[in-house]
Amino acid sequence: MSVPEKPSIEGLEAKWDEWWEAAGTYRFDRTRPREDVFAIDTPPPTASGSLHIGHVLSYTHTDVIARFQRMQGKTVFYPMGWDDNGLATERRVQNYFGVRCDPTLPSDPNFDLDALDRPDGDLVAVSRPNFIELCERLTAEDEKAFEALFRLSGLSVDWNYTYTTIDERSRMASQRSFVRLLQRGLAYQSEAPTMWDVDYQTALAQAEIEDREIEGAYHRIRFDLADGQGSVEIETSRPELIPACVALVANPKDERYRGLVGSNAVTPLFGAQIPIVAHDLAEPDKGTGIAMICTFGDITDVTWWRELKLPTRVVVQRDGTIAPPRWGEAGWETANPGEAVRAQAEIEGLTTKKARTRIVGMLAESGHLIGEPKPVRHAVKFYERGERPLEVVSSRQWFVKTLDFRQELLERGRQLRWHPAYMGARYASWVEGLNGDWAVSRQRFFGVPFPVWYRLDEDGNPDHEHLLVADEARLPVDPSSDVPNGFTQDQRGKPGGFVGDPDVMDTWATSSLTPQIAGGWIKDDDLFVRVFPMDLRPQAHEIIRTWLFYTVLKSHLEHGVLPWTDAAISGFVLDPDRKKMSKSKGNVVTPAEHLDQHGADAVRYWSASARLGIDAAFDEQQIRVGRRLAIKILNASRFVLTLERNEGVITEGVDRSVLGQLAGVTELATSALADYEHARAIDLIERFFWGFTDDYLELVKGRAYGSFGSDAAGSAIGALRLALSVLLRLFAPFLPYVTEEVWSWWREGSIHRAGWPDPKELEAASADPAEYEVAAWVLGEIRKAKALAKRSLRTEVLRADVRDTKERLKLLQSVERDVREAGSVTAFEYVEADEPSVEVDLAPPD
Repeated sequence: MSVPEKPSIEGLEAKWDEWWEAAGTYRFDRTRPREDVFAIDTPPPTASGSLHIGHVLSYTHTDVIARFQRMQGKTVFYPMGWDDNGLATERRVQNYFGVRCDPTLPSDPNFDLDALDRPDGDLVAVSRPNFIELCERLTAEDEKAFEALFRLSGLSVDWNYTYTTIDERSRMASQRSFVRLLQRGLAYQSEAPTMWDVDYQTALAQAEIEDREIEGAYHRIRFDLADGQGSVEIETSRPELIPACVALVANPKDERYRGLVGSNAVTPLFGAQIPIVAHDLAEPDKGTGIAMICTFGDITDVTWWRELKLPTRVVVQRDGTIAPPRWGEAGWETANPGEAVRAQAEIEGLTTKKARTRIVGMLAESGHLIGEPKPVRHAVKFYERGERPLEVVSSRQWFVKTLDFRQELLERGRQLRWHPAYMGARYASWVEGLNGDWAVSRQRFFGVPFPVWYRLDEDGNPDHEHLLVADEARLPVDPSSDVPNGFTQDQRGKPGGFVGDPDVMDTWATSSLTPQIAGGWIKDDDLFVRVFPMDLRPQAHEIIRTWLFYTVLKSHLEHGVLPWTDAAISGFVLDPDRKKMSKSKGNVVTPAEHLDQHGADAVRYWSASARLGIDAAFDEQQIRVGRRLAIKILNASRFVLTLERNEGVITEGVDRSVLGQLAGVTELATSALADYEHARAIDLIERFFWGFTDDYLELVKGRAYGSFGSDAAGSAIGALRLALSVLLRLFAPFLPYVTEEVWSWWREGSIHRAGWPDPKELEAASADPAEYEVAAWVLGEIRKAKALAKRSLRTEVLRADVRDTKERLKLLQSVERDVREAGSVTAFEYVEADEPSVEVDLAPPD
């Protein structure tokens, strides 16, 4: 045994991180059968910036469970991935390096970032290969910083199992999944209206879209009837879409407009004759009850357009500006093409917001605007990372069939064990509300490309009906540089040759395969059968609709099973005022300074105290409590381990009683961790520990020093050290550094490879916890009386009158010797009573 004279928590992270790595403490044993494995589908953090305190909180939740399972005898498959492809990375690279990707430029093999000419500080255009090179360079730097912070946080990850969502293994898995879905008819390509971000210039899936309340205005506009017999008024927040209006719609049950259905109206300013139609989705109590159908203003427009088989007139371009006029062409008929062209020329090239202002003025001048616009605050669709409202743009995209499997996916959600259980309702609500198949293509650059090429006809137009798909054996491929079978590179882009699919996959199309990627799907069958399906998916609640749902979908379609048995869902971290943290508000807390200042165990204590599914406010005071706890563990352990007398048979009542209470705590904490209730577990353990140090140590200190003989001392020391062994192992998943430090003073090997404590370890030496509870209560009352009298805790008590039930007084009498010694009590008087109390007669001050 080697106990330091002055133990300290400073420097424990560096000391034990190095030791754990050298000893392979957290190394996964891939020789063990599946039943001995606990496999975790670790969330790969987005490698595009820095980690915040919320990452430490949620990853600590997972790590506590990983350590618990390891101590229970499992070999833990705990990999780490980095999510480094997608829009977030591209935007960060653009801002960081001052470049933009131009896929028409050839790759520069001598690309030198420092030599780029930047006139007026504009973004410099670079080729796609050079842009990807910059993406990889920056994410590699971020990933190193992330790993260092995760190591400092004490994550027991096996760093031999890492991946990135853009590496060869991920590209292969993602492309293989796509090819197999395509072969089964579950992936398809279609020209269709799609939600579009005009800044990121890409299509989006339903799961990436959110509603935001913004200020707007309703404009009442007069549409004249085509027969000249009157007019009808509509209200709209988007008058700039009048040139895209292809019909007016009313509810078939609305008596006001029933006589107009089947007739025609004329669009103001543009003179296009449009039908008045009926549809159940029209809302009689919204606006005037009759609405424009435009191609396209929102998803409801798409539904009307599709179900009513209406024509298409698109005026909003992919960059969010108004297109040049086409009036007079087929599909753009009007009574006065010249006037229509002049009207649209007024708004051509303007953003939709500026076009709205201009066209309102034009409508006022023409007399079609009725009254003043009415201010309104309404919900508008945004990309979750975007800054401008989305548009609906018709484009060719790849989709994965989803709606066909709604009921099966709902059943998968019922099969999954959710922690907390109510999170399953969020999943079900999302699946029930799906309104389309999953759009998986993105018009970006840094992502997994589709392994597809298209033949070009004699005019150089791609044939989208007869695809050239890469064989699985060739994957991964990049169609922008690789050549399809049967062609040569010099045929690229030429009539009669081929062209590669220009899009990349939605980042979720790859992230939805993290269990397969980490588990070695196809590449390492021996590993895959040992870890898949996995045991745990830990993640945040806001991506249930994306990461969790898409992973369930992909696993269902490819393997016919759930990808894991359990899902543990963390909440957000809020600032001290309980507001969501965001960079724009300047209230984001970074973890590094708190890890350095207070230590990893202290930060982990705060993290583990937050329950799953509940948003937690950042609380530095609670971190300080965690630091105090870690220091107390060091000092209390030093006291217990430096007692000079030998351990003996545990015979004394209070010793056996405290062990009985500890057995109960161990059983409850084990059950809590098995149910992913780590906050409940740490609360149980900590409550016992503070009672153990404040009460039990004081109760038996004198006896442990030998005041009642060697046998009594041996009983105390035996109980103290048995309790310490159990407590250290209970604390180990939460406070890995301080527990490892103390364990090393008197035990061989790592505490994190020691067996999880079993209540049976304490069974032979334990008794009814009530004896200890009564003794601790009486001692506490005596100390309280001394404190209220502002006397030293060593002050002699001439007499202590204890009132309590007969049963409890009997228990106290059996442990009276320890209470008398700890409280400096000369005599006890016992009085039976229903209401417990303790009155003391203190010796007069000197």
